[in-house]
Amino acid sequence: MPIRKILVVDDSPTERFFLTDLLRTQGYDVLTAESGEQGVAMAKGERPDLILMDVVMPGLNGFQATRQLTRNPETQGIPVIMCTTKGQETDRVWGLRQGAVDYLVKPVAVEDLVAKIRALGG
Repeated sequence: MPIRKILVVDDSPTERFFLTDLLRTQGYDVLTAESGEQGVAMAKGERPDLILMDVVMPGLNGFQATRQLTRNPETQGIPVIMCTTKGQETDRVWGLRQGAVDYLVKPVAVEDLVAKIRALGG
């Protein structure tokens, strides 16, 4: 499936701006959500081709949101890449166990993110 529309879920306005700017310069359509709850709702309504998910957010955190998305028949086909400051190996393993297809530690290297998106079909 070609990746054209990407949903960025992050509570940091700076991170949302950085990722949105980066992805738009690469030719992607970008949607943003500032919480896990909003991200889950937008994923159901907008059907993005990919979700970039932060972990540390108030309310529904990125692990919980990813688990909801990957276990819901409506959204389980949407790949999730976690982009977070949580760099421990246990965090990475836990993120992948929640259903994420990949896990990147912030600050995200532009080349790494673009390469991972292209590997998924974007």
